[in-house]
Amino acid sequence: MSIYDTLNEQQRLGVTTTEGPVLILAGAGSGKTRVLTHRTAYLIEEAGVNPYHIMAITFTNKAAGEMRERIDRLVGHGSESIWVSTFHSSCVRILRRYIDRINFGTNFTIYDADDSKTLMKDICKRLNIDTKIYKERSFLAAISSAKDELISPAEFMKRALVSADFAKRKQAEVYQEYQEALRKNNALDFDDLIMKTVELLQTDAEVLASYQERFRYIMVDEYQDTNTAQFELIRLLAGKYKNLCVVGDDDQSIYKFRGANIYNILNFEKYFPEAVTIKLEQNYRSTQNILNAANHVIANNVGRKKKTLWTDNDEGRKIVFKQFDTGYDEADYVARDILSGVKNGNYRYGDYAVLYRTNAQSRLFEERFVVSNIPYKIVGGVNFYARREIKDLLAYLKTVDNGRDDLAVRRILNVPKRGIGATTVTRVSDYADAYGISFYESLKRADEIPSIGKAAAKIRPFVNFIQMLRSKQEFLSVSQLLKEIIEETGYVRELEAEGTDEAEARIENIDELISKAAAYEEAQEQPTLSGFLEEVALVADIDGLEEGSDYVVLMTLHSAKGLEFPKVYLVGMEDGLFPSYMSITSDDAPQELEEERRLAYVGITRAMKELAVTCAKTRMVRGETRYNAVSRFVKEIPSELLEGEISRPAARKEKKEDREVFVRPKRPTMRQQPSGQSMQARAFASVNTMPGSLSYGVGDRVLHIKFGEGTVKAIVEGGRDFEVTVDFDTAGTKKMFAAFAKLKKI
Repeated sequence: MSIYDTLNEQQRLGVTTTEGPVLILAGAGSGKTRVLTHRTAYLIEEAGVNPYHIMAITFTNKAAGEMRERIDRLVGHGSESIWVSTFHSSCVRILRRYIDRINFGTNFTIYDADDSKTLMKDICKRLNIDTKIYKERSFLAAISSAKDELISPAEFMKRALVSADFAKRKQAEVYQEYQEALRKNNALDFDDLIMKTVELLQTDAEVLASYQERFRYIMVDEYQDTNTAQFELIRLLAGKYKNLCVVGDDDQSIYKFRGANIYNILNFEKYFPEAVTIKLEQNYRSTQNILNAANHVIANNVGRKKKTLWTDNDEGRKIVFKQFDTGYDEADYVARDILSGVKNGNYRYGDYAVLYRTNAQSRLFEERFVVSNIPYKIVGGVNFYARREIKDLLAYLKTVDNGRDDLAVRRILNVPKRGIGATTVTRVSDYADAYGISFYESLKRADEIPSIGKAAAKIRPFVNFIQMLRSKQEFLSVSQLLKEIIEETGYVRELEAEGTDEAEARIENIDELISKAAAYEEAQEQPTLSGFLEEVALVADIDGLEEGSDYVVLMTLHSAKGLEFPKVYLVGMEDGLFPSYMSITSDDAPQELEEERRLAYVGITRAMKELAVTCAKTRMVRGETRYNAVSRFVKEIPSELLEGEISRPAARKEKKEDREVFVRPKRPTMRQQPSGQSMQARAFASVNTMPGSLSYGVGDRVLHIKFGEGTVKAIVEGGRDFEVTVDFDTAGTKKMFAAFAKLKKI
């Protein structure tokens, strides 16, 4: 029996169609890796191709290693000549040999992210750039995006001058300096590895001809994730023989934020008119009901190549849909359902996965799993309380609480940066040791430490700030104290200035910590700062809860791509959360929503046997309760596929309790007044956006904190909120939820 007899008809077609450009559209769970490895064997055994002329390229070292292992097993002797590698590793091999032809030394250094950040700091200092206004990370992000699109410093500057955008000009100036510094140091950053290889192939005909002759048959995995630079690299290498086989799924293109260009796969036949397109639609992973749900959701996307997943597997259980009153109820249900499944012997802990849109959502599930003794592991992230921004803010609270935690004080002494150097810290520490006092007490006596000199003036504001917070402690709740710290340190403002996806995720984590503090206050009759820190410590101290593979996996949907689990919980399926509020209100909303829908499709198709989709009617965000509608992606699943009904409540009338949900802290009295805003103002702002109580109407002039002044064009009433359309004077027309927009009538 031939190894090719085990393939289905479409897989066999993908294996045996060896000449010319081939696009294999591989649906989720359709066996694409099997096709790639068998295709390699077929090229050698049946088509008589020399292994030396075959290139197989993918994105991660793990994927390349697995592909290499499977090819070696199938091909045997001679497989070592096949070039199986990642994009970046391939480019390093080429550049080590020929980069001297574009004026770099072949012994170039490769800069990692920390190296690039250090270099950027030096450049900003040299150019007298205020990094409180222009963040190093924002410059690096702009440069990385430019390199993904093969935009040189000169071209970037040209576009910046045309746009008359001051920020773009500043980025262009920094980009030029950054590249000049890299060249001077004979160094390349990660993005340069692709860009410089493309430059080499574009400018040196001899090198291009050499590699075109070497790579007569090229295969690319996960093609939907390629960016513009990677596309151009492949196009150049395949330019002579055009035996290019790309495998991917446009419906699983979810990395736009990393530079992935979905049009590389959507327009493949345009770039290669003679291309053969093969669809792999038979799924070997999931039940038919799960696939039917996925098919119906993704069919709502316009920018896709039509395909319909099917399987020989059983029809399976319907999709379980549960809508809860709160996020806590949602987490409680998931925990109880997991415990029941394990107790009944239906599943092991390792069979379960909880998938969510943002890392911040893990907190409720972590806490519930700890209480329930459910072993779990966060994949693609760190424990919520171990994240840098959370540890920083908790360190402030610990210092306010008693100041005896030297580690906490040391952690925040330069957060934000205060210019207190390591030598000063050492001398303060030595003084504390000599007098048997805490590090913080030593800081309070900075003027008495003769060896630190002028540094005492930098320490004094920090001590004054902590003392001010301590004086307010008895008048503020934990969540208000936390907000005061965030406001006075400018922690979130600095993250907002970065303008990166990572910074946005960190802000979401901070919002979740505020929600945790507010929830603690509501649950306790006499909430205290010490009690809050104790509760957090008990939850955070769970590293190494259980070793081995039998644990529930918690991860974001982005991290879940390529994985599969017998039972999956898709949680937080609410408009504003998933799809995100940013995608709904984006200037590029149709495309952003299609990317979010592809992410939902990825989540659904991770499930093998059972899928549960859950959401909450209310969810606490930044310590305030928000009312959420069921995600539009859930509504795109036909009701006959769902086990459970989607409730669509009528518009709610404001009740007295609604105000109190938003503004009433557990500790009574006037001491609760938030900094810079009266209790009455907060109450008005909170309830003003609830259905039935907008302070403005169609035709009114309103003010938005970001977009400025505008005129209300339309108001559409929904189950939990209004969707307001505003024609802004300078920002154009925007659609937004009233609760998020916080528009003020003028």
